[in-house]
Amino acid sequence: MSARAGTRTLLVALAALTTAVPLLWMINVSLMPKGAAATFPPPFWPMHPTLANYRELLFAHPSAFGAATSYKILPAIVNSLVLATLTTALGLSLTVPAGYAFAKLQFTGRAALLKMLLALAVVPAQVAMLPLFLMLKSAGLVNSYAGVLAPGLAGVYGVLFVRQASLAIPDEMLDAARVDGASEWRIFTAIVLPLMRPVIVTLALFTFLASWSDFLWPLIIITDQTHYTLPVALAAISREHGGDVELMMAGAVVTTAPVLLLFLLLQRHYFDGVLNGGIKG
Repeated sequence: MSARAGTRTLLVALAALTTAVPLLWMINVSLMPKGAAATFPPPFWPMHPTLANYRELLFAHPSAFGAATSYKILPAIVNSLVLATLTTALGLSLTVPAGYAFAKLQFTGRAALLKMLLALAVVPAQVAMLPLFLMLKSAGLVNSYAGVLAPGLAGVYGVLFVRQASLAIPDEMLDAARVDGASEWRIFTAIVLPLMRPVIVTLALFTFLASWSDFLWPLIIITDQTHYTLPVALAAISREHGGDVELMMAGAVVTTAPVLLLFLLLQRHYFDGVLNGGIKG
């Protein structure tokens, strides 16, 4: 191995270690008994591993968290899982056809709409939250799952991401299918979607992760504890148990584990979509 290759390998290893150590410490602290992480110097490995923090977090009696947070965390996990899955499925069903249409189909106003999307892409999401909240309030969707889903159904970045990937599809391939009598829907489902599988998987990961970890919008739109998502529920618990580091780390593991597992399962498609644009001719 050359010196340059050895240096690159060392730098990559250091970067991986820098990323992995906080995650490993988070898991270790979640397995420590109460108060163990507050000692000095703080231990890195749990001397007496226990799942008590997970049992308290997931299966505690409703009164265990006090009157302000008298609920279990499992309903919040279910809410987050259902909402993230629906946001991903419904969002992809809208953004993928829209992105392809902007890239390959001719229709009236396409250039103007594309310019508007590019302008919206630079507007921070927080700026649009107040008018969106007022719109949903007038529609009676505050404190509802539909209100939580609304912002993720037509993501600007998703449309632009799919459009950019669709531009790599050869026009000759699509024209040949049209000559053979294939409809536009048939071309989209039989030719475009298989070619764009890595891009779609990548966008699905981004969408699911954004919905699963979203805190600010569910906090604004949801008022009933029974509708809380996982990040909002953990924030509510932290108000009563902010000093319980071990319990909070258990909550962080519960939040991180599903998306990490999903990424590991789909990492091959993800890297294909990011590095190669998803289109292989």
